[in-house]
Amino acid sequence: MVGSIDNDFCGTDMTIGTDSALHRIIEVIDAIMTTAQSHQRTFVLEVMGRHCGYLALVSALACGADWVFLPESPPEDGWEEQMCVKLSENRARKKRLNIIIVAEGAIDTQNKPITSEKIKELVVTQLGYDTRVTILGHVQRGGTPSAFDRILASRMGVEAVIALLEATPDTPACVVSLNGNHAVRLPLMECVQMTQDVQKAMDERRFQDAVRLRGRSFAGNLNTYKRLAIKLPDDQIPKAWHGMGHCHSVQQMELACARDPVLARLLFCRPIATWLSSTWGRPAAGMNAAVRSAVRVGIADGHRMLAIYDGFDGFAKGQIKEIGWTDVGGWTGQGGSILGTKRVLPGKYLEEIARQMRAHSINALLIIGGFEAYLGLLELSAAREKHEEFCVPMVMVPATVSNNVPGSDFSIGADTALNTITDTCDRIKQSASGTKRRVFIIETMGGYCGLPGQHGGPRGWSRCCIHFRRALRHQGSAGASPECQSNVEHLTEKMKTTIQRGLVLRNESCSENYTTDFIYQLYSEEGKGVFDCRKNVLGHMQQGGAPSPFDRNFGNQNLCQSYGVDHCETQGGPGQRKKIYH
Repeated sequence: MVGSIDNDFCGTDMTIGTDSALHRIIEVIDAIMTTAQSHQRTFVLEVMGRHCGYLALVSALACGADWVFLPESPPEDGWEEQMCVKLSENRARKKRLNIIIVAEGAIDTQNKPITSEKIKELVVTQLGYDTRVTILGHVQRGGTPSAFDRILASRMGVEAVIALLEATPDTPACVVSLNGNHAVRLPLMECVQMTQDVQKAMDERRFQDAVRLRGRSFAGNLNTYKRLAIKLPDDQIPKAWHGMGHCHSVQQMELACARDPVLARLLFCRPIATWLSSTWGRPAAGMNAAVRSAVRVGIADGHRMLAIYDGFDGFAKGQIKEIGWTDVGGWTGQGGSILGTKRVLPGKYLEEIARQMRAHSINALLIIGGFEAYLGLLELSAAREKHEEFCVPMVMVPATVSNNVPGSDFSIGADTALNTITDTCDRIKQSASGTKRRVFIIETMGGYCGLPGQHGGPRGWSRCCIHFRRALRHQGSAGASPECQSNVEHLTEKMKTTIQRGLVLRNESCSENYTTDFIYQLYSEEGKGVFDCRKNVLGHMQQGGAPSPFDRNFGNQNLCQSYGVDHCETQGGPGQRKKIYH
């Protein structure tokens, strides 16, 4: 298992400790951005990464930095002038601060070091901006581990033990790595050789090879940052093709489809007004980062972008506004949903929504939300036969703390909620450590999905986690369920040891009968004289707060992928279009 905050080992998408280091960095950047905006300053932040720029890259992507310096991808010759032009353009757009992220091992194309002091001197000399340098140093290694790192370490530890049990004297050494969402085993020496090849490529100034060897995650983050951070002049933005004209009839669309097997390719090739709305279900941290990403990628591709406020209700009432590149500046680190959220389905507004789509020439819909957004998209797709305005590409990006959208392993906002639950459990643990013989009953969100409690529980030393698919089963006509009785007996024995505390996590919808109050009263009665109980309903605090680095990065990546035309295909005969989900 690889533990390194630099994430500099090839073969794994993430090493243990990297996410926690990103948390420390983003906490500092968020605090610095407030003072930088107040004083209209430029800040140069140096983060760790002597041979790998992962921390600098993801930090820049998560905070919307103006410029980033990486050892794997040094700036082109003449970068000094280009950076100064970029900073001055941002100030001209009434941006009151500039953030520059520098990796500890940043170099130029000649392998000469680029230091934070050199950058400060350049900005002060060329632009005259009030500039400060902050070197984070070893603060990035400290603090409590994030929820992601606790889960990653637990999964890798289990996989490592299984690998040892299955190994024979002839089995080659392996390393437990993270590939997507799965713990996998890779040959150790191949990964070591690949890691050494990265440094060799940088020494030989083969920087494209160095980025490729870092893996798809690093390369994807770098491409995403370039798309979101740099706005081309209007005359350099690629102009869309107008071959389709204003075709709102099914017959015209089918004719265009006959010219190209991918109809969405044609639809996305003309200027489109894309619906961007994070308005379904509960708010989720990272929605604003997703909207920012969608707006900027759309504008960079030559499209006209519209934002809809207050969901389907606002859509029907015409609460539609064109949104530009600078309008979404600073949205990455803001929690909640700036566009507003409403848990209203479009069924009773179909006529009004179709009228608004026709009036604003909307040619594609981008929906950001939870399970309600999923249902809303199904209703719009089902209404295509009655309303030809709905015969356009529709893409949904899952964003919900419950992580309950079908077809997706993870949703935007779930990581932030997990960190909130984990932090709360840590605080309760400190409280319980001072008060002996106490059991806490904690209720988490999640609807009919048990991920928040299931993942938050083991990271918060819980004894029992009760969610919808693992609800306590009552057997017989009297007494508690066998599982509940077993938990009480275990807690009773636990109070006889040095660890005299307990924690039970309950999902809000796990059972109609085993409510939080019932479990609290049951444990209080069964444990009378041995331990006492307290209950805590976390509630809407799980939806609030600034988004975690993972959710910011996840939102940016998801929205960039949502514009991929390869996901937009047609099906069926005339009058039918494939329902598109992402």
